[in-house]
Amino acid sequence: MAAAGLAAGAFAVGRATAAEGSESPDPTGSDDAFAFRGKHQAGITTPAQDRLHFAAFDLTAGSRAQLIALLKAWTEAADRMTRGLPAGEVGPTEGAVNLPPDDTGEAIGLPASGLTITFGLGPTLFRDARGRDRFGIADRQPEALRTLPHFPADMLDPRRSYGDLCVQACADDPQVAVHAIRNLARIGFGTVAVRWSQLGFGRTSTTSTSQSTPRNLFGFKDGTANVKAEETAAVEEHVWVGADDDPRAGWLAGGSYLVTRRMNMTIEVWDRQPLGEQEEFVGRTKDSGAPLSGGTEFSEPDFTMPGSAGPVIPKDAHVRVVHPDFHGGARMLRRGYNFVDGSDALGGLDAGLFFIAFVRDPDTHFIPIQNAMAKSDALMEYLKVTGSALFAVPPGARAGEYVGQALFET
Repeated sequence: MAAAGLAAGAFAVGRATAAEGSESPDPTGSDDAFAFRGKHQAGITTPAQDRLHFAAFDLTAGSRAQLIALLKAWTEAADRMTRGLPAGEVGPTEGAVNLPPDDTGEAIGLPASGLTITFGLGPTLFRDARGRDRFGIADRQPEALRTLPHFPADMLDPRRSYGDLCVQACADDPQVAVHAIRNLARIGFGTVAVRWSQLGFGRTSTTSTSQSTPRNLFGFKDGTANVKAEETAAVEEHVWVGADDDPRAGWLAGGSYLVTRRMNMTIEVWDRQPLGEQEEFVGRTKDSGAPLSGGTEFSEPDFTMPGSAGPVIPKDAHVRVVHPDFHGGARMLRRGYNFVDGSDALGGLDAGLFFIAFVRDPDTHFIPIQNAMAKSDALMEYLKVTGSALFAVPPGARAGEYVGQALFET
């Protein structure tokens, strides 16, 4: 939408410079590194990389001191790995031979590869399933941070949903992203356990006007109307939590909310649908991505244009059901990825879209849109949502700080 006509150079995407409001360039001088520290966490408005390793964790220790120690250790390790350095100060090969190394070593010789690491806090971190306040932070739980409702047609697997903490690692090299999650899990051993994880490839959205629009596994361009980093006013309005948004959660100002939805696609059924029907389900042409009402990919859809049997863009077309015009102008910043996890028991592809979105308030920017999509979007016939989670993403950690520090110390 508003991305059309924006200058592609408005956002500093050079990886040797600060990202996400960071205050200084990456200290390694690497041309493929994003700074970890700054006003906002990296991995949100950063230009979307090609690979993802996402993991949700459950706390296995009940001490507030242990949780804080974990966040401090994760912050330091993330700061190092995003600079292309080992997770620990000693490294994978230089330590004592009678001790485990403080880095697993599979990224030896690899550059930073645009790695970003983004941390989130789940609602059960504040109150667990039994309502216990394990860490003395229940009174600081944001009002909007709670288990997402069970939407119509959801078929959720608890083993692919929820979590106390999450880590999103994005990179241009899959081994670098996996290395990041592997080492954070290693560092957290005894304090956290992996609840679920997801690998992703081929970004399904564009977060900068410098990027072309990618395609999802249905073959259509995805994320045309996504909030772009260059739209600074839109990012402030729709992505970052404001200082006055929630009196109980001032610590979250400058952060965001992260929504994940694991959407399995019935690939084999979709592939047998006529091209014309596929385009009507989406509301855009498969070739250029232009709305069916005409124009180019970035033309505004005309939902009133008549067709032979109703509007040329059907009322249940995806582009119409989720359009901001029908949701009070609400938009979101999506960073989803394709996934293919082998085959299911019936021999079909276990594949689809791992949906990720960052929003200022899930109650206004996600839940109403998802409800509308679940109830009336033609695409839902070909989607099965098997995983779901919501996390609060704290603001960035500046020099000398750890991620989430304001939650515990102000």
